[in-house]
Amino acid sequence: MCRVVDVRRAVLARNDELAKELRGEFAARGTAAVTLLSAPGSGKTALLERLLAASRKRGLRAAALTADLATEHDAVRLARTGAPVRQIHTAGLCHLECELLRAQLAGWAGRDAALLFVENVGNLVCPAAYDLGESLRVTLMSVTEGEDKPLKYPTAFGLCHAVVLTKTDLAEAAGFDERAFTENVRSVNPGVPVVRTSAVSGAGVDALLDRCAAVRGRPPAHRPAMAAAGGDGAPPAGGHGTGAAGRAAHRGTRGRRRPRTQLTGGRAEFAPARRAAGGVPADASGLFQGQPRRPTRLPPGDVRCGGGTAA
Repeated sequence: MCRVVDVRRAVLARNDELAKELRGEFAARGTAAVTLLSAPGSGKTALLERLLAASRKRGLRAAALTADLATEHDAVRLARTGAPVRQIHTAGLCHLECELLRAQLAGWAGRDAALLFVENVGNLVCPAAYDLGESLRVTLMSVTEGEDKPLKYPTAFGLCHAVVLTKTDLAEAAGFDERAFTENVRSVNPGVPVVRTSAVSGAGVDALLDRCAAVRGRPPAHRPAMAAAGGDGAPPAGGHGTGAAGRAAHRGTRGRRRPRTQLTGGRAEFAPARRAAGGVPADASGLFQGQPRRPTRLPPGDVRCGGGTAA
């Protein structure tokens, strides 16, 4: 007799279990974890720079994890704010998972920040299916992407606690219909707050930071209708990982060895997830062919980031 096993469902269920544990760990440390989801080019890194700088001005300790398939460009930019920053190289993986996120947090100074921003890989499909134990999930979209984007990516917009409209300084030039956009957002996520922002002028940054800071020690004000019913008010509660949308989005990529880059001592250093015998970097992705990457120097005067040495 043959038994059919839905591997994707099992993987997502395991991720949900880890997410619940991570959420408890964040709460115990008094950390509000905020995940940022968007398509590539939406301006989330530029907005995150503004958020980190604004947090510093308020005396609110903030840190950031930023994920990309390659390069440490985003981490270098974010490090200029003086916040602890760690770059995650996903080695081709199109989204973050709890297993990888928890590994990056281990022993890192930024894990104890009051606000921890997690910038996911630029993608509105797979990241939407994975709960990361966040306190607040934010989906971003720029005015140049079209008013119907929420309808095309209903899971990403339907499971978030807040929607952020970026690059509003370009709205007139792009011919953006904000009313139609808002109607489309509310059709997939009734009642979700929409925050208008511009990384150029700084408009909306303080309002967004207020929403992020408000979830420290309390559930978000908005509860997405698409999320499964749960008592903690958190985004996932089974809604991301075990629903049909989550199963369809997953591509069965757990178990890979993934490298990471940590900014420390004013430079970005490549650090593989594990080293083989003899100290040779073991890079399963093949992207860097087992060779240490040439450090990227930060401009003089930048603050040391990350704390400690990447292992």
